Amino acid sequence: MSAPISLVDRRPQADAEQIVASLVPPPQFDGATFDSYRPDPAHPSQSEALERMRELATVWTSPKRGLFKRRAPEVKPGIYLDGGFGVGKTHLLAALWKSMPGPNRFGTFIEYTALVGALGYAETVRALQGSTIVCIDEFELDDPGDTMVMTRLLGELVANGTKLAATSNTPPNALGEGRFAAADFLREIQAIADRFQIMRIDGDDYRHRDVSGHAPVTDDDAIPAELERIGGTVALDDFDALIAHLSHVHPSRYVGLVDGVKALGLRGVRVLTDQNDALRLVALVDRLYDAQVALRASGVSLDRVFSEEMLGGGYRKKYLRAISRLHALAAEG
Repeated sequence: MSAPISLVDRRPQADAEQIVASLVPPPQFDGATFDSYRPDPAHPSQSEALERMRELATVWTSPKRGLFKRRAPEVKPGIYLDGGFGVGKTHLLAALWKSMPGPNRFGTFIEYTALVGALGYAETVRALQGSTIVCIDEFELDDPGDTMVMTRLLGELVANGTKLAATSNTPPNALGEGRFAAADFLREIQAIADRFQIMRIDGDDYRHRDVSGHAPVTDDDAIPAELERIGGTVALDDFDALIAHLSHVHPSRYVGLVDGVKALGLRGVRVLTDQNDALRLVALVDRLYDAQVALRASGVSLDRVFSEEMLGGGYRKKYLRAISRLHALAAEG
């Protein structure tokens, strides 16, 4: 096997056209269709959501009725799937994206706000206008500024005929946050709330992932052998050097950092104390998870990288999602 590369040595560049072209479902949803979705009979809301998404794919793409023909019932231009982890919301979102004639866009909330940061608001509107549908996975409500920008953006798009579909996760935890987020969603996007139909999806996490333990820690000396065993293009970096490098790469270009990488080794993982560093790591973890990059790390267990203060703060949801994904990637390979 060739020597590991370093993500720190990568300085990905991308223009507006390339960034927008990357707004597609993650590779793990390449096979996601309505037919491949398996609703749990114990939770009828999953079947109801499936049928509604099928209906929307048909209604939203049907030719408009003539002036003297019977009018169809009004269908809102947006749908919001509200539910917990692992009930298939992203699968349904990807299936809807595939069912609509293009051009279509699919990204996480963070990716769209990063796009605005990279291109500016007006250029982002121009880049997304003309899309048949814009899908927003994991809609975030923890940053009022980002939420306001996204609401304004979506309002402009839907006014020009674009359809919208969004999902959100509401993780249960000891603080009693095991509720659903629909009310919060409608309150925060009040300017366009009437554009969305809300559908709640109940169910158990199909992954049944236990994140109560700690992600495995690998000795520094053992990381290269682990990477070699996994094979393919692998990367090896010092944790602090990578965190510093992320501050010099726009999050919209993180996908270029991990492009083609099968496994990443991190030496000297520590607890982060800077919120900006932590949020940039969250964005990188999302890209690593999309690409299913296996992780091997020394130092502090990956699930402890965010401080207790951070986990109790306003970005708790982001950090919990990242921890779940770090657990999963540490078990890959």
